[in-house]
Parts: sequence; structure tokens; C-alpha cells
Amino acid sequence: MHFTKLRVSNEATGRLRMLRQRSGLTPNLLCRMALTSSLETGPVGDMVPPEDNGQEFNAYTLFGSDQSIFLSMLIHVEQGQGGVELDDEDLMRRLRCHIDRGIGYIAIRINAPADAARLLAGEAA
Repeated sequence: MHFTKLRVSNEATGRLRMLRQRSGLTPNLLCRMALTSSLETGPVGDMVPPEDNGQEFNAYTLFGSDQSIFLSMLIHVEQGQGGVELDDEDLMRRLRCHIDRGIGYIAIRINAPADAARLLAGEAA
């Protein structure tokens, strides 16, 4: 799967602004945290994708040189062991769903920079 840009929902954009103020982390780092938090809870399956009317990220800005690692985790969670292979369009939809769902998860867990550090360390925030 290859993509150059990803746009999140307007609601996610607002939450990212709030999280940036609370944590001091940039939106791209917060999206990485959101993605991994959502992947931990399992596949999004046929979840309706969020609207793409919010902030736009370049793929490299979003994932850096670790893009292949993040996409491999997405494929592993969404296709499972021996599951049906998903096309690029469906994987992109699921990536947007995971980021949007994950932003909701971390928005209730991060109220201060220390909360973000605990979440990154794998501790309950």
C-alpha cells in the first residue's frame, strides 16, 4: 500500500488541537499514538469511515521513515492470520477509521504532558 496524503475528520482535527495544548505533542505524533491505541483494541472491520474534511497530513510527516512498520501493523490487525487480503482502498479506509477511533481513545486519557508520557510507556493513564 502506498499513499502520499491522509485527511482526518473535522472532529479529529479539533481533538488534535486540544490534545496538542494538553500534551505539547505535535499532531503527527498524536496520530501515531492514536493509531497504535486503536490497533490494540482490534480491527475496525466494516466501520463507517469518518468524513475527510479535517486536517491533511503528508504520509512522511505522519509516519516518517516508519511508514512500512505502521502499515504492516494495520495489515496484521485487519487481515489477521490467513484472512482475506484487503485492497489499498479498503486499507486506507481502515487506517482513517483507526486514527479517528484512536484519537477518541487518547482524548479521554491525556489531560497533561505526564499523561502522554504514561500512555507512551504503556501505563494506564
